[in-house]
Amino acid sequence: MTDTTVRMVCFDAGGVLVRICRSWQERCERAGVPFRWSTEAEADSEDRRAIHAEFERGRMAADAYFAAMAASADGLYTPEELHAIHVAWIAEEYPGVRTLVRALREVPKLSTGLLSNTNAVHWMTASMTGDTNSAVSGLDHPHASHLLGLTKPAAEIFRAFEHATGFDAGAILFFDDMPENVDAARAAGWTAERIDHTGDTAGQVVGHLAAHGVRVAPGG
Repeated sequence: MTDTTVRMVCFDAGGVLVRICRSWQERCERAGVPFRWSTEAEADSEDRRAIHAEFERGRMAADAYFAAMAASADGLYTPEELHAIHVAWIAEEYPGVRTLVRALREVPKLSTGLLSNTNAVHWMTASMTGDTNSAVSGLDHPHASHLLGLTKPAAEIFRAFEHATGFDAGAILFFDDMPENVDAARAAGWTAERIDHTGDTAGQVVGHLAAHGVRVAPGG
């Protein structure tokens, strides 16, 4: 590592380390459950987004969440079908990210972390913490919205991460695929870079790391 102020490299999960489904229809296809909404907009309604936000903040148990989502669907889906669709939301790791995390952990005086909007069900999938060899499991300080009780892009979640890890804002380099989260991190005093979830996420991270004085080999 060259002369740099970066002491913590923090990742978002979905869209950076882990590939996720971007629509209800895609989730249904992966789960093997028919897409029964008339449109994607109907599926992603305001009331269902509000229920999901509560789940991501850890304010609902999983059973209550799926029951509430089923009730909002007016009989289109059972709680069991919605559970299957929800699990299918999380796909596989992006190529190269596991090796990248391992390489970062070998860099002297550098720590790694995660700040992800997620929930109790997704948190335990194999691509997240359910596999002890996953990229997420390999991070020094993995933090999730449902455990912190806060979600991005609220300013409070960035302060909560700093408090939990002991790193000041100026020492953190953050990667996220959502522009509003990148903007919020920068407003909180973090250095933040947006990752294009459709491309080589590991390669993009390596390029940004080099620009900020942290050098790792692309393949680890």
